[in-house]
Amino acid sequence: MIVATAGHIDHGKTALLAALTGADGDHRREERERGMTIDLGYRYATLDADTTLGFIDVPGHEKFVHNMLAGAGGVDIALLVIAADDGVMPQTREHLAILGLLGIARLWVVLTKTDRVDADRSEAVETDVRRLLAATGHPEAPCFALSSHTGDGVDALREALSRQAREIAARSDEGEFRLSVDRSFSVAGAGVVVTGTALAGRASVGDSLWSEDENGRARRLRVRGLHAQNRPAETATAGQRVALNLAGERLRPEHVPRGSWLVGEALKGPSQRLDIQLRVLDDAPRALTHWTPVHVHLGAQRLMGRVALLAGKALAPGEEGPAQLVLEGHTHAVHGDAVVLRDQSAWFTLGGGRVLDPQAPARGRRTSARLTELELLASGGLEGTLLERLKTARNGLDPDALVRQYNRPGALRELPDEVRSVATRRGERLFSEACWLALGVALIEALAAFHQQQPDEPGADRARLRRFGLAYLEPAVYTALVEEALAGGTIQASGPWLHLPGHRIRLSAEEEALKARLWPRLEAGGSNPPWVRDLARDENIDEAWVRALLCKLARMGELHQVVRDLFYPAAAVETLASEALALADSEAGLSVVAFRDQLGLGRKRCVQLLEYLDHVGVTRRFGNLRRVREESSMVHRLGTR
Repeated sequence: MIVATAGHIDHGKTALLAALTGADGDHRREERERGMTIDLGYRYATLDADTTLGFIDVPGHEKFVHNMLAGAGGVDIALLVIAADDGVMPQTREHLAILGLLGIARLWVVLTKTDRVDADRSEAVETDVRRLLAATGHPEAPCFALSSHTGDGVDALREALSRQAREIAARSDEGEFRLSVDRSFSVAGAGVVVTGTALAGRASVGDSLWSEDENGRARRLRVRGLHAQNRPAETATAGQRVALNLAGERLRPEHVPRGSWLVGEALKGPSQRLDIQLRVLDDAPRALTHWTPVHVHLGAQRLMGRVALLAGKALAPGEEGPAQLVLEGHTHAVHGDAVVLRDQSAWFTLGGGRVLDPQAPARGRRTSARLTELELLASGGLEGTLLERLKTARNGLDPDALVRQYNRPGALRELPDEVRSVATRRGERLFSEACWLALGVALIEALAAFHQQQPDEPGADRARLRRFGLAYLEPAVYTALVEEALAGGTIQASGPWLHLPGHRIRLSAEEEALKARLWPRLEAGGSNPPWVRDLARDENIDEAWVRALLCKLARMGELHQVVRDLFYPAAAVETLASEALALADSEAGLSVVAFRDQLGLGRKRCVQLLEYLDHVGVTRRFGNLRRVREESSMVHRLGTR
């Protein structure tokens, strides 16, 4: 069990923990000289062979609230310490508000320094405290009156904590390991050691963990050794105070400073945007307006950022609503994490909330569909909201992103009957069965509308059809939809053209006769077919007639028009594409010179051919070289990648 103190400066937090644990506090020289706690302090009390309490002593001065926030997350019980001689003070109220924002359910009040006042004063202060607790949602919080100096009442608190430790169930270690580093230092002969409260999962000696700095750079670290609850251990689990001895390439303490996150493999990938349900404190000094700069506290991490309100231009004190935090650095969060916001100067706490989406989108964040999704995210967990979210997710949901969002690796092993898993080139996507079937209908309707507008064309190529009626679909999802429709026969393909089964462009008898005379020459030309003028001259017919026929054959997918009046049979273009793919994989690379040498054609023709391959999506130019587009349908059809 982890216990943290909170309260105004000089109200006896450090003395209380010294009385409870027998360990002196304020070990830092500057703390002893100034007579106050500046940074976090850590102590332990062993109750029995199996139970050790971890205590976190936080500073009470307003200048060090950021340090208090770094240590207050992930605790089981918060002790709100109030001196009987002073009573409720400004930092008492701010710390109480912060504990509420962090969602710490167990709050106990400790009335200290009772040896300095009489019974009437103690009773009056306790009455004030009860009034404050009732107004902040903790009317039933137990209150312990004691004196750390004389020891009166200390045993009663210690016994109550012991009983509570036995009653609190061990936290689930489901999910990937997560730890927010609150201390980082070097130990002679051991190397870098970091400490923090394990928020989820488990870590064992020999495991690999990932740390990513505020710029998003990842570093893989190995656990050389660990302590859990101040004892050597082989494994640490959620809910324990943990010290990890880490190993990594040229690792130094500054590589994993306070605020760094250590996470398991499945949680890799930090974010700079968090969608949250934001609540402004009742006693906030002013309304929170759109794009307000703030200090964002998440775990032990503190970042600068701005608040983008998603519904309205301002939130008045006491109000709440959806918001997006746009951060200046990277962070690791999961659904349900507590966030606390302080003003730009870090003088007072504005509010906070719970993370809804740790990988929030930059676009479309204020649309009605997105706001509806955020309402669902605020209403429940993964299983409870999955079906409703899928009803409005036109591009489906990425199961890997869901695992990262909720830190629930095994949650999607068994899917409900109403959910369909679709394999795309970008990985698996989840759709509701009804939504996926509706997308199939929309595809057919878009193709029918295209035929109605362009009756003389053989169909639409894939990219054009997506732009025409399904632009809202991501390319990978759209490709999977088209492939399923082709496999099911609801649409068909003629070369690059997609069309409905009954749609055809037909040649007249005269056109068929001319094609029969021209086609052998086009095929015989291979990579260098004749121009329109050469075909017209040899057949002694008008160029316009030849050009019109070849353009029609190109619309039917039998020819490719590389440039005006130069047409290649589809088989010849696929051969050229194969040559390009082979060169792209070779040491020479896909350059104009290498392509020219491979084909034995002139430079100008090779440039025209490569530019056409760029146009049809087989390649993309980068300076003097070209790279293959892996998502190209021709690349996949050739089967060479």
